[in-house]
Amino acid sequence: MSELERPERLQIMLTVDELAALENWRFDKRMPSRSAAIRELLRRGLTADGFLTAAHGTKSRDFGILPHSADGDGAVDGAPQKE
Repeated sequence: MSELERPERLQIMLTVDELAALENWRFDKRMPSRSAAIRELLRRGLTADGFLTAAHGTKSRDFGILPHSADGDGAVDGAPQKE
């Protein structure tokens, strides 16, 4: 078996709405795969100005890819709610 060009694997969890947003962006930009789309979005994000460093204690759930819901609860639309 030949060695992979990108031997590192990264698994992420997305909501249904986040995946739909990714797929819509991917098809709009004619990206060949989800992986290519995610790499392009990461490249753009890492080179963007104004990136803020996460505060101590920030949780993974605080980093959704869609805008927060309008009801002001701070949750990403479609994300599970904390009780």
